[in-house]
Amino acid sequence: MTDTRQTPARRLVAPGRPVPVSTYRVQLGADLTFDDVAERVPYLASLGVSHVYLSPVLTAAPGSTHGYDVVAHDEVSPVLGGIDGLRRLADTAHAAGLGLVLDIVPNHMAVPTPVWHNAALWSVLEDGARSPYAAWFDVDWSAGDGAVLMPVLGDRIGAVLARGELELTTADVPGRGPSTVLRYHDHVFPVRAGTEQLPLTELLERQHYRLAYWRVADEELNYRRFFDVGTLVAVRVEDPDVFYATHRLVLDLLEEGVLDGLRVDHPDGLADPAGYLARLREASGGAWVVVEKILEGDEELPADWDTAGTTGYDALWRIQQTFVDPGGAAPLGALMHRLTGEASDDYERVVEQAKREVVDGPLYAEVYRLTTLAASICADDLRLRDHTWRALHECLVELLVAFDRYRAYVVPGEVVPSDSVTALERAATVARGRMSTERHATMDVLVDLLLGREVGSAGRTRGERRDELVVRFQQTCGAVTAKGVEDTAYYRWTQLVGLCEVGGEPSRFALTPTDLAAWAARQQVAAPLAMTTLSTHDTKRSEDTRARLGVLSELPAEWSRLVLAVRGATASARSARVDGRAEQWVWQTLAGTWTPDGPIARERLVEYLTKSLREAKTHTWWTAPDEAYEAAIVDLATRALGDPEVVALLTDWEQRSRAAVRAAVLGTKLVQLTLPGVPDVYQGTEVDSPTLVDPDNRRFVELEPLVERLERLDSGAGPRDLSDEKLLVTSRALRVRRDLPEAFVGPEAGYVPLAHSSGHTVTYARTVADEPRVTVVATRLAASVDRLGGWADHTVAVPPGTWRDVLTGRTTEGGVTPVAGVLERLPVALLVRED
Repeated sequence: MTDTRQTPARRLVAPGRPVPVSTYRVQLGADLTFDDVAERVPYLASLGVSHVYLSPVLTAAPGSTHGYDVVAHDEVSPVLGGIDGLRRLADTAHAAGLGLVLDIVPNHMAVPTPVWHNAALWSVLEDGARSPYAAWFDVDWSAGDGAVLMPVLGDRIGAVLARGELELTTADVPGRGPSTVLRYHDHVFPVRAGTEQLPLTELLERQHYRLAYWRVADEELNYRRFFDVGTLVAVRVEDPDVFYATHRLVLDLLEEGVLDGLRVDHPDGLADPAGYLARLREASGGAWVVVEKILEGDEELPADWDTAGTTGYDALWRIQQTFVDPGGAAPLGALMHRLTGEASDDYERVVEQAKREVVDGPLYAEVYRLTTLAASICADDLRLRDHTWRALHECLVELLVAFDRYRAYVVPGEVVPSDSVTALERAATVARGRMSTERHATMDVLVDLLLGREVGSAGRTRGERRDELVVRFQQTCGAVTAKGVEDTAYYRWTQLVGLCEVGGEPSRFALTPTDLAAWAARQQVAAPLAMTTLSTHDTKRSEDTRARLGVLSELPAEWSRLVLAVRGATASARSARVDGRAEQWVWQTLAGTWTPDGPIARERLVEYLTKSLREAKTHTWWTAPDEAYEAAIVDLATRALGDPEVVALLTDWEQRSRAAVRAAVLGTKLVQLTLPGVPDVYQGTEVDSPTLVDPDNRRFVELEPLVERLERLDSGAGPRDLSDEKLLVTSRALRVRRDLPEAFVGPEAGYVPLAHSSGHTVTYARTVADEPRVTVVATRLAASVDRLGGWADHTVAVPPGTWRDVLTGRTTEGGVTPVAGVLERLPVALLVRED
């Protein structure tokens, strides 16, 4: 039961604005343009989605494969088809009853090669702080002698000069014509007016930028970037002029009706996410907007954010871990300990170590800037002067490492939310425990500064530098968490690698159906129009790969025996360089991607393993690859795939686990499509699609096989394989949502858990004005059901009425009903009330 009057107004759209009932994400690019997507519209309409969800469409850096490296906010990418192509797609979609949702990137722009592709940045490099675009970028003009650091050189500048690799030349700069430029291989930079005739070394000294060795970036970079990516420069959308300049085209497309809603990329990188979202809501007329916000654990979306909710990572990990067997934690932990030496309770230690490495390495420049800012505040205040740079640096490092979420939300001059105070003070308590008592007083001062409290002389709470410290600390927190946890620790923790997912909670091995129901009931009231997802362009593994990995928890003893047998079979191929973590990674990756057709393609596996090893940053790095180590791991994996004994063992495993995988794949999908929220189907995941991290999960998806499968199912043919069954579940659930939107996104939609006698079912009803209209029953942990001999006399309480399973056509009468009957043909059921 729900009362929509309890839903905050900022979580709902303005009257008259469209609300997606479901979305289908497409990854645009040279191989999938607007016209290509238009050709897919009939299929998407038949599938049952209400909106096509587009990856970023603004002009991106040359060769971009994703669109998040925007270079022009006032132009729709010509590569994708330009503004005319987007309008043609909108017309085609609207004619089929579909709308469009767009992914936008407010936090950063690209530093392209050559830089002239980003006209705004080119202007800043040419004219410095006097450029009309200087306010766009978050540059510390007080650092680097007022020059923007451009760390593009392959060697120290002295060596580059000695080799004559820098040259003054003429180039035809877009929008400017023939211009004198400075060229370094493919990199081209503007030359400050009046310096063209100077000797090269003097000319370099006089520019508004400083060319530097690429390794200098981590220590001296003076512009804020996206995490540690120097080729993505942060944009100051907190400035109203910058906001409107960078959003005008998108806002016009919303007003025109070309677009119906927005997905906002990485709002935690912004100076003031709440302020940004308030301005966006006003400027968009209250359109449906969701945000890529990672909520850690039980963290809730900030109450003052004007958004329908998140993009669904909070739903993803909860659904996934509901289909993980808690009984597998200890056996899989024991196997991990045997191979790696790590214990099941070592996860927090692994995270701490990874965050320390990130703070001391790729994000050192950000921490240095924070420290220098805090030290200058203290140096100018007599009462704070004895808190030294080093003490402040140590406190900042420990605080960043201890912080357990992406950021707190402190706006200078505004009352600090209690959750933010609690989060910061809790982190400070942890940090103090890792420091000498001599530093505790400095930590107290730092926490007061970061919370905007009165500290120092004359009751000071505000000031330009104090406000800047508050904002920059929060922006740095997000970068440390993203790079330290998701992009490092998640590649090191191997108890069950599928738990290491964007926004995930690997420390909470499994959840119960009751846990999921409690979250869903809260979500129905707090954010009923938020997005839900299982796979995205950013997930470490697709939903189907994670479903296969989850089954390891259901059969942990069998899996452990398999690993030992595979290790024995590959002993001669296992170099001394192969460490336990990497070996765990190999075997679980093979299990997660092994299908009835066999293993993943060799080239996909090699590319994935290489990326994973470098992301783990234990023995090899992107910036310093250990080719011998990488070759040892890749050789183990590829030789295993060529070993008949290993292939036989893994083929037997796939057959042994097939029924459990089937139930997990179909169960997680049906639950995601019917829980409170707006579900997204990532391209290609309407069928069984065990893919890995990008670029593997961004591969082109062929349309014809999907169309043929769906037409065959719609003609009445029975499913032939798991992909058919998943397409059946997906299409029927999406069509039910389309036909009964009032039960899912309407103002009187509700969610009610249903009574059941077995912990191996997930079951609930979707209601309209408290009347059940749709009932969901899904099998949880099918391997355990099989061990127990089936469903026996277990039951589920189906609400009163006559119900038809849209997946099988079977009719069920309401009441206490045997589970075995409801799930006679499939491990899931989607019941729609007929009377």
